[in-house]
This record gives sequence, C-alpha cells and structure tokens, in this order.
Amino acid sequence: MKKMATVALSIVLAVSLAACGQKPAEQPSGQQNGAAPADNKEVTLKVGATAKPHAEILNAIKPKLKEEGVNLEVKEFTDYVQPNVQVFEKQLDANFFQHRPYLEQMNKDKSMDLVEVVGVHIEPFGAYSKKIKSVDELKDGAVVAVPNDPSNSARALLLLEKNGLIKLKEDVGVNGTVKDIVENKKNLEIRELEAAMLPRVLDEVDLALINTNYALEAGLVPTKDALFIEDSNSPYVNILVSRPDNKDSEAMQKLANALTSEDVKTFIKNTYNDAVVPAFE
Repeated sequence: MKKMATVALSIVLAVSLAACGQKPAEQPSGQQNGAAPADNKEVTLKVGATAKPHAEILNAIKPKLKEEGVNLEVKEFTDYVQPNVQVFEKQLDANFFQHRPYLEQMNKDKSMDLVEVVGVHIEPFGAYSKKIKSVDELKDGAVVAVPNDPSNSARALLLLEKNGLIKLKEDVGVNGTVKDIVENKKNLEIRELEAAMLPRVLDEVDLALINTNYALEAGLVPTKDALFIEDSNSPYVNILVSRPDNKDSEAMQKLANALTSEDVKTFIKNTYNDAVVPAFE
C-alpha cells in the first residue's frame, strides 16, 4: 500500500509540474486585459456644420453612430467659407452645410478638390419682409437684399425671376449674376450682402432672400413667414462633403448611411415643418 501511495503521489506531482510549465494560450491581438478587438476601435469624425438644421441633424444621429464605433464631433460655423477650407486643410474630416452649386463654385474659386459624399435634404430658399405682406406691395425702387456668394446670389435671382420681379438672360441658370438682369420693371435695387447678415437687415430693406438655415436661426418659419419660397423641385440639395482621400472610408460611409436613414427622415419631418425636405427615398 505504501508503495502504491508513493507512485500515485509521484504521478500527481508530475502532472502539476507539467501544468505549471505550460504557457498560457495567446489572446487575439487587441484583447489583452479585456480590451476590445483592434478592428472594433472607435473612430472619431470631425464634421463642420452650420447650426440649423445641419448641426441639429448631426447631433441627432450621434448615439446611432456611437453604437457603430464612430465618435462624431460636430463643430458649428456661422459662415460658409471656413467649413470647406478646414476640410481641405484636414482640420476637419467632412462638412455638412452647403448645396452642390456652392461646392462647385468654391472648388473653382479656391482651387480645392472637395467631393460630395451623399445628398441629404433640401432647404427651400425664401423671400422675407417686415415691411410688406405680399410681393404685390413692392414699390418702384424697392431695396432687395440677396446673398453675395455667387451660387446663392444666382439662386436668389432665379427665385425673383420665377415670381415675376425680374428677367434674366436666357439660359444663365445657376450661373446668373445681377449683370444678367435684362428686365427690372420695378427698378428694384439689388444689394448683395453676406448670407449670415440677411436676417439682421430685414428692418432696413424691403425684401431679403435668405437661406433657410439662417432663417431658422433667426426664428423665422419659412413655410409661414416667407412671402414666396422655392418648391420641392429645387436643384439645391444640401450635401455631406469630404476629400477624395477619405470619401470612401468605412466611418464616412457609416455617417452617410446614418444621414440618409429613416430615423433622419422622421427627425426632419417632425422638427422643421416642411422648411427642410429630405432629398432621399
């Protein structure tokens, strides 16, 4: 019995020593100490936007993107120049504030190569006044303020033409300027001002054509307060913009998908009362 006990003890010790000498199984890369796998690492996207409605829409999709591993940082701007400059200079990853004609003009003027990622919504452009209740009340020589950047100035002129206030040279389209006005029966004085300034000069002019984001920021309700407004056939779709080097990145595509989701469509419809219209199915 004593001999058998000694043999059994030897076997137990041998097994124990073998176990102590065995190396632990290697963990997959990125999982040491409970860390998440490397391919699940959170990615940060810095996106520039004007406050309404762009930043509001972006902030609404932050939680969804967080679940998908994208940390969305939204930087608000009050102008239309810096968001593009900072994307081009790689201070931002993308921006969301502009329509296609504006992007095309900026790329041309600033020798940039920014690209559209996806179209998100249309903000029907409207005409506002604190002095008149109807366009028929515009007097001879009335002062009309429009944005001073080329694409939005042309947009304002097209809307004035559509409502019978001026006539432009044939086929100038989205490239029209005040020099292309060939008929101005009411001798309207067209003043070109920085887009962000237009709501602030409503007391000083007879009519101002204002981008919807600035109208919303000023507390105006386009569908209620505008004397006349673009219809849903407007070509000025607001787009997510980035650079060629990051346009197709996984994080950027997740952002694009979130911006064109049913959740965003519902958010837009419930928040902006047709002042903002989804541009996707």
